[in-house]
Amino acid sequence: ITSPVAFEILPLKLHPFSQSTPTGLDCVGWKRRISAPVITDGALDKTALTDDVGSEEDLYEEFRSSNHRYGHPGGGGEQLAINELISDGSVVYAEALWDHVTMDDQELGFKAGDVIEVMDATNKEWWWGRILDSEGWFPASFVRLRVNQDEPMEDYPLKVEGGKEDDSRCYGMGQTTKDQMRTNVINEIISTERDYIKHLKDICEGYIKQCRKRADMFTEEQLKIIFGNIEDIYRCQKKFVKALEKKFNKDHPHLSEVGSCFLEYQTEFQIYSEYCNNHPNACMELSRLTKVNKYVYFFEACRLLQKMIDISLDGFLLTPVQKICKYPLQLAELLKYTNPQHRDFKDVEAALNAMKNVARLINERKRRLENIDKIAQWQSSIEDWEGEDVLVRSSELIYSGELAKISHPQAKSQQRMFFLFDHQLVCCKKDLLRRDILYYKSRINMDDMEILDVEDGKDKDFNISVKNAFKLHCRDTEEVHLFCAKKPEQKQRWLKAFENERRQVQLDQETGFCITEVQKKQAMLNASKQHHAGKPKAVTRPYYDFLMRQKHPTLPTTLPQQQVFMLAEPKRKPSNFWQNISRLTPFRK
Repeated sequence: ITSPVAFEILPLKLHPFSQSTPTGLDCVGWKRRISAPVITDGALDKTALTDDVGSEEDLYEEFRSSNHRYGHPGGGGEQLAINELISDGSVVYAEALWDHVTMDDQELGFKAGDVIEVMDATNKEWWWGRILDSEGWFPASFVRLRVNQDEPMEDYPLKVEGGKEDDSRCYGMGQTTKDQMRTNVINEIISTERDYIKHLKDICEGYIKQCRKRADMFTEEQLKIIFGNIEDIYRCQKKFVKALEKKFNKDHPHLSEVGSCFLEYQTEFQIYSEYCNNHPNACMELSRLTKVNKYVYFFEACRLLQKMIDISLDGFLLTPVQKICKYPLQLAELLKYTNPQHRDFKDVEAALNAMKNVARLINERKRRLENIDKIAQWQSSIEDWEGEDVLVRSSELIYSGELAKISHPQAKSQQRMFFLFDHQLVCCKKDLLRRDILYYKSRINMDDMEILDVEDGKDKDFNISVKNAFKLHCRDTEEVHLFCAKKPEQKQRWLKAFENERRQVQLDQETGFCITEVQKKQAMLNASKQHHAGKPKAVTRPYYDFLMRQKHPTLPTTLPQQQVFMLAEPKRKPSNFWQNISRLTPFRK
């Protein structure tokens, strides 16, 4: 059962906080009850998207005033069906995805995981529900309808005398309760995959194909920014859904073995990383274009011709971001209703871990790409920089700190600031008067180095007594660099950092992570502009800004709104970048 909040209907009961616009959440769950024909190459031209017949505005008004009804029969779709169930006396349950903290006595507070009885869903954004003896309004986007509405409130399986589990209740032809629940989850996975394929097809044929016909409005570079690699995702998902359907047992869905499909495609799903990383750029480009009326009318005409539901293009483009993060939720639900003796159990368990790792990898790549701007800013603040940019070889600051560097032949000690990135160690000197200003001195290629722990005492190579020391030894040239930390714990942190650097390099090689030349050049260009402006640019969150502009319900001010978008952008570990170098304040001039 998919989220009903994406459908637009006439609200019958309005909460003071509610709005009349559709939420646009859970795009994956849209149900299509009619088939949308594919637009042929000549269809759109014939309907007057060219200047010969009329403007995009005229076409838009023509569609709006016509008697054709584009979208879904019934208007409210599943939302009306929910209210019909409630009116008939059926009990409809929803499960909380996030905490709803409220000080309003007319609102229903709950925690993630709580089960809510939905009593009224006539309004799109705010539903009326009950938990135990408490009733009130709650945001529809904070919950999802339970896949298994017949599931009792207590956990499965039931306990009987002697403490043993009883899973003997039957549904239909000898199916146990747990089998029926698994059937429901399997059906939901298959159904939402088919809907998602239809959704991707609508974007590719309804928008991209028509945009390419208008070279006067869009360049290929613009289309790449707006739509990213969604066509690659479409091709991948078509193969994936075919694999799922081969494993789907139509006669006995609970016997279906779909876990292996997720394991087979876990590597292919990494293409979502590129899409998710590009998505903020797509939002900004769309925001820029939609300030011009002809683009607004053109996009709306594309939507109407493809018979897509009333959601703006930026809402449609959010769907792949949500989809890749929804797989772990579906697999967790499937695992819950899969008996350990089931042939699919081990594969589903492994698939759940695999898809969690995919989501984790996507988030890590997104964080890394956000960091390249900061690295470029850091480099632009260093005086007398020489050689290639840091971003040519590196994309992550592993560790930084002050060390004494011992040089041959006089064994002279120099205090320097060192910044350990993946693949290289950059050495800088502090200004004698302005200690917050750094001068570039040198760098060391870490790919050629091995780390040697040095015991306290006299070092044979340099013929001096050392303490808290370690060496970097070049395997090719036999060159040796000697470093001393002030304290033993600082030395240990550096040794650990060198291990982390090698581990990061190996992980990047295994996962194929890389930064494109365009991204590197853009980051350095932005940093150069900020450097000449005389002050660093404030770090912004365009991704969240975009999400906040979506058609979401107006939520109480006491609610942490970022929780609404947990599926679209799962939580990730905070970056250590600024913690590592903030104490150095290298950006102040």
